[in-house]
Amino acid sequence: MRLSSIRFLPTLRGWLVSTTVLGDAMLQNIRDNSQGWIAKTIIGIIIALMAFTGIEAMFTATSNKQNAAEVNGEDISQNELSQAVDMQRRQLAQQLSQQLGKDFDPAMLDEKLLRESALKGLIDRKLLLQGAADAKFSFSDAALDQQLLQTPEFQVDGKFSADRFDQVIRQLGYSRMQFRQMLGQEMLIGQVRAGVAGSAFVTDAQVEAFARLEKQTRDFASLTLPADTSAVKVTDDEVKAHYDEHAKEFMSPEQVILDYIELKKSSFFDKVQVKDEDLQAAYQKEIANLSEQRRAAHILIEVNDKLNEEQAKAKIEEIQQRLAKGEDFAALAEEYSQDPGSSNKGGDLGYAGKGVYDPAFEEALYALNKDQVSQPVRTDFGWHLIKLLGVEAPSVPTFASLKGKLTNDLKSQLVEQKFVEVTKQLEDSAFESSDLSQPAQDLGLKVQTTAPFGREGGEGLTANRAVIQAAFSPEVLEEGANSNTLELDPETVVVVRSKEHLQPQQLPLESVASSIRAQLVKEHASAAAKTKGEALLAGLRDGKIPLAAKQEGRDWKMMEAVTRSQEGVDPQVLQTLFRMPKPTGKDKPEFASITASDGSYVIVRLNGVNQAAAPTDAEKAQYRRFLASREGQQDFAAYRAQLESKAKIEKF
Repeated sequence: MRLSSIRFLPTLRGWLVSTTVLGDAMLQNIRDNSQGWIAKTIIGIIIALMAFTGIEAMFTATSNKQNAAEVNGEDISQNELSQAVDMQRRQLAQQLSQQLGKDFDPAMLDEKLLRESALKGLIDRKLLLQGAADAKFSFSDAALDQQLLQTPEFQVDGKFSADRFDQVIRQLGYSRMQFRQMLGQEMLIGQVRAGVAGSAFVTDAQVEAFARLEKQTRDFASLTLPADTSAVKVTDDEVKAHYDEHAKEFMSPEQVILDYIELKKSSFFDKVQVKDEDLQAAYQKEIANLSEQRRAAHILIEVNDKLNEEQAKAKIEEIQQRLAKGEDFAALAEEYSQDPGSSNKGGDLGYAGKGVYDPAFEEALYALNKDQVSQPVRTDFGWHLIKLLGVEAPSVPTFASLKGKLTNDLKSQLVEQKFVEVTKQLEDSAFESSDLSQPAQDLGLKVQTTAPFGREGGEGLTANRAVIQAAFSPEVLEEGANSNTLELDPETVVVVRSKEHLQPQQLPLESVASSIRAQLVKEHASAAAKTKGEALLAGLRDGKIPLAAKQEGRDWKMMEAVTRSQEGVDPQVLQTLFRMPKPTGKDKPEFASITASDGSYVIVRLNGVNQAAAPTDAEKAQYRRFLASREGQQDFAAYRAQLESKAKIEKF
């Protein structure tokens, strides 16, 4: 990328981001298409920005000595695991809420399964990073920084935004240094994956064989014997016997009732006041950031393997002489400039303010009058001739027009400070108190009480995973302590305390009898349908029952030329159909059966197999890509399994 390809003016602001699994959503969007002298100038700023703010977070992240696992002597910390679990929970919650809408319940996410999955992902990641190191995979710091610059999630109006970058990674739970380290690891893993999976290939014979199977169709018929629940009678004695035999299945869940106090940031907004002198100072700071914009054009002759310093300077001086004779700057830029991003536009770089260009370039630009061309200017990328095409003076808003925004911004800052202070007071007071009444009194808050809920969570406050974990922690549940402050969202924190612990109890028979009866009715009806169906199937196979249009009073449902992805056919039936062997003769169909989810018994009759026409060249190419991709995935999975089989892995 050259000067015209990317520009941004970073600002140093506040901070954070999360997990190992992040890669999948965001890193797919990162494109490696950033090069050139202006990008390198920006990269230097980013490196300084990250180094300045990320060191403390890096030490914090590595100071936890409690480990979740060890892989070939390298630790996976509990902190890493917690971040990975949080990220998986966020991603799954987002996906499920999109799919299920208001029917989504956060309690559907099993914490134990999330933890097991996250730990497996971290171990796999560690193994792949070790494999990358052993295989000497690497990349430059500049390549990593270019990835950051070109990530769409970090851009505003097509340009990298430091504020947007901070916002995104703060939501994910990482510091800048942590995110940079994570991104570098993802790049290494991507190199390994590409190296292993990208080497897969398939033969013409494999493509032909796959095409024959993929395009094959089948003629079949199905006969459904429904589970007739109306014909089933379940006695009270059967219900009682089932209840007694499965007593452990009919227990009330373990539940807790919590007392809690809640602190909301919004409650401080009307309690803080902004001074006039602070507003004036903020206004002066706001307008001081406004700067003149200059529209530049340039001609660049690079110093490289083809042109040394003297040759490049001589070339730019030759162009300068042609300009002095009256030749057109834009035409010469199109002919000679080696900045591909601007040469086809006559060297035009558009408008930009200070802090964007190389210092030497900027100094020369701001010394020019409109339509004036500079003397040759040397930067790290070669020799330039710079022309000033236009100047835009900044538009300074009035104090009155900005007063509302500035007031809100300053109040938000004061509220943030107050919220942090009072949160710390709440945490200290709750730690020192034997109940919640004293912390509530100290801070003017109210002690509230939840409805009973179990380990799967409840509604509102008790659907929050942090609250559920705290409620059932040994400290709160068994020792009767107040919890730490728990962040429900950036605007709300709570402290909880166990008020009552409700142990599991046997549910009375009358409360579960109807559900037991319904279950038994369905089971008996399904068993009866299966018995009848198996007898019919055996008779059809051995010829004792002749094949007819109706069997057991029901019609066969006929379908021809059915594909593997046929719409309107039960997936269970399709799967069974394409697993059946080819009939040995025209009048000798093959039979199979399944029990459907509703308890009905389905007989599948395969009448014939139809071979497809030879695949076209386009279809062959498509099948080849698919098979090579699948082979590559299998090779990569085998490589990962090999790393695991040779590794020494300990889980704590």
